[in-house]
Amino acid sequence: MIRVVLAEDQSMVLGAFASLLDLQPDIAVVATATNGDKALAAVLEHRPDVLVTDIEMPGRTGLDLAAELHRAGDPTRVLIVTTFARSGYLRRAVDAGVAGYVLKDSPIGELAAALRRVHAGERVVAPELAVAAWDAADPLTDRERELLRAVADGATNAEIAVRLFLAEGTVRNYLSSAMAKLGARNRVEAARTAEARGWL
Repeated sequence: MIRVVLAEDQSMVLGAFASLLDLQPDIAVVATATNGDKALAAVLEHRPDVLVTDIEMPGRTGLDLAAELHRAGDPTRVLIVTTFARSGYLRRAVDAGVAGYVLKDSPIGELAAALRRVHAGERVVAPELAVAAWDAADPLTDRERELLRAVADGATNAEIAVRLFLAEGTVRNYLSSAMAKLGARNRVEAARTAEARGWL
């Protein structure tokens, strides 16, 4: 029996996934969670074989969860199931030690098959993502990404400077560099572009 923790912030989708996976004779959903923090707690409590998680959730994202489990040497395999067919997300998922990345619009049979393959030690990636992933390298540094996330949250340069203990001129320089790399006219456009490509 493959023991699964399921993390998804949309309750209706979570319930549907749980019900459909429970119909599989070799899969048991041992816990569900509606945000990343609860998902981590459920993994630590239940020690599942596989964590099936969305990317964008309150608290920790699915990528945060995967990275944290990977760093801790946790044996739980991570399967991302998301609506976001963004090459940047896939690259970050691979870096975080994710074992599988599939799209929500796949039939439930494909999700169950991907889950079984991940449990068996394989890496599974939706074919439409695999090609795109190698065509779009993320040009941003970690610091530029951090600043653009703050911009996306609505922070001003002055607020970012205080939050990250940087001079305001340093914040402007980092954001100017990110804007140039992304071909953006301003910092908000740069943040939107990076987010759309899955780089934030």
